[in-house]
Amino acid sequence: MNDLEIRPASAEDIPAIVAMLADDPLGARRESSDDLAPYRAAFDRLAEDPNQHLMVAVRADRVVGTLQLTEVPGLSRRGATRAIIEGVRIHSDERGSGLGTRLIEWAVDTSRRQGCQLVQLTSDATRTDAHRFYERLGFVASHVGFKLPL
Repeated sequence: MNDLEIRPASAEDIPAIVAMLADDPLGARRESSDDLAPYRAAFDRLAEDPNQHLMVAVRADRVVGTLQLTEVPGLSRRGATRAIIEGVRIHSDERGSGLGTRLIEWAVDTSRRQGCQLVQLTSDATRTDAHRFYERLGFVASHVGFKLPL
């Protein structure tokens, strides 16, 4: 894993990120690389916000993983800042290699350095393998999440 670089995503990485987002049964229903314009617009919004960290894992000049880390200041928990991990994806030929662990460890370490008191994430209820993965890394399924499509 020494040949792995974790760095901020660039606009040139968008096609590779979208391909990973779409490369599973859930993502295939909601993502499409046919039109990258909405992804480019979202990338621009992320790039303008210092609390957003869209990261890629690169090996041999190839994007093989991604995640988004968001820092959220708040009043609860005595004014704690929390970190939210979203959009974790590993390229299909890298799954099981330890890359996901490296990315999550990067996110947790970065959150700690940024002064966050809590790291949280959600995972679709059908992703039981992902749930076991996060639990192995010390995450606890302590809450029930709700979503409302708009």
